[in-house]
Amino acid sequence: KKSKGNRLPCSPSRVLHIRQIPSGVTGAEVISLGLPFGKVTNLLMLRGKGQAFLEMASVEAAVSVVNYYTPTTPHLHNQPVYIQYSIHKELKIDNQHNQARPQAALQSVNAVQHGNLAIINAPVGGLLPSHSSVLRIIVENVFYPVTLEVLYQIFSKFGFVLKIVMFNKNNQFQALLQYADAMNAYHAKMTLDGHSIYTGCCTLRIDFSKLSSLTVKYNNDKSRDFTRVDLPFGDGQRSQETSLPTAFAPQNTIFPSYTGPPGFAPALGFPQGTVTTSAAPGHMPSPGITGIPGNSVLLVSNLNPEAITPYGLFILFGVYGDVHRVKIMFKKRGFALVQMADATQAQLAINHLNGQRLYGRVMHTTLSKYQTIQLPREGQEDKGLTKDYSNSPLHRFKNPVSKNFQNIFPPSATLHLSNIPPSVTIDDLKNLFTSKGSTVKGFKFFQKDCKMALIQLGSVEEAVHALIELHNHDFGENQHLRISFSKSTL
Repeated sequence: KKSKGNRLPCSPSRVLHIRQIPSGVTGAEVISLGLPFGKVTNLLMLRGKGQAFLEMASVEAAVSVVNYYTPTTPHLHNQPVYIQYSIHKELKIDNQHNQARPQAALQSVNAVQHGNLAIINAPVGGLLPSHSSVLRIIVENVFYPVTLEVLYQIFSKFGFVLKIVMFNKNNQFQALLQYADAMNAYHAKMTLDGHSIYTGCCTLRIDFSKLSSLTVKYNNDKSRDFTRVDLPFGDGQRSQETSLPTAFAPQNTIFPSYTGPPGFAPALGFPQGTVTTSAAPGHMPSPGITGIPGNSVLLVSNLNPEAITPYGLFILFGVYGDVHRVKIMFKKRGFALVQMADATQAQLAINHLNGQRLYGRVMHTTLSKYQTIQLPREGQEDKGLTKDYSNSPLHRFKNPVSKNFQNIFPPSATLHLSNIPPSVTIDDLKNLFTSKGSTVKGFKFFQKDCKMALIQLGSVEEAVHALIELHNHDFGENQHLRISFSKSTL
């Protein structure tokens, strides 16, 4: 019953009312909100009021639109817009002014056969860029790992993903993703741009790439061609221990289960995400991980047996999580196991360190089939190749509200130095890094705090080596240098 003084929400209608549309949004962009759910039969733009009415071919299609966008608000031009049922059951726009361009866009869309999404080459009104099947994705504030599988889970809700390539550029996580169809790419951009994968972090910035197609040479953690199962893994031979990494699907992503029509299939084989709840101030909800339960052990291969040590792996992998144990294989010194505190940290280490050069070799990092590293039995020959670091004072992430959680960046040539004693000069620090074989290209202290500084070295690999060698360097009087990778450059 309708209570006195309260208005019930409108009953489902095939006409949708869209509010708070930013100025400059085109009719084509408004149409793209409803297009994946069914045929759009009419459009009325009220630009002066920042509103529009979108008429779907059926009530069922309109219900799918509302159900999908209610828990995850769509964005147009980086601004949230709101969709609800209209009190109108159909749109009549005869003799309406300023509707010529919206109607032209609608006619262009109607030239598309919605069943197979075959798009015309030159749509009216610029609905689709000519090479829009490839998206360029930048992920900002990468607090939790963003893997190839996570991107596939999210973007395949909008159509068939052909290829993905991930890389770091200008200290930013970026990816290129190619759809089978430009319409899929267009709707994915319109829906996901500006959203965060997890509450408060891993924000997606999406644009169309200038590339019309992606070339993928390897199927591994950083690139994948889903139409080719015959591609090699990459540098050197893949480990015989593991195939492609187990798919990891975060369970608290903001993206709800997809309720759209067939043809916009949900991610294959991945559990659907659920809507996150707000975390307490200062605390970030940890994404649940599926796959091998509790699997926090990494297999690291193609290591330089002449240079690698358990301590070196402990320091390097410790940038991305708390390392509990390290084991270099006794008979195969180019292989090692690294046990992280939990599966989330293990995946974060894979995300940042797989493919990184270390002591002249390209390191491969993936999940191990083992769930723990066994310490050697008493009397068992080991030669110090297995180490337990469970109680090390050098763990960066023991404190759940540590600022270290906010300063996790991919390896870079610029290092962030902290805990520098007042007596240590610029020349002292330059000489220290030079003594370890580094080429110092730039240095500056922080203006407000001379306990911190940035130092730029000759290459990313040099910086990785320097971090391993000099993190926790003892200046005397219990003063120890702290080093991490920086997002800044000099």
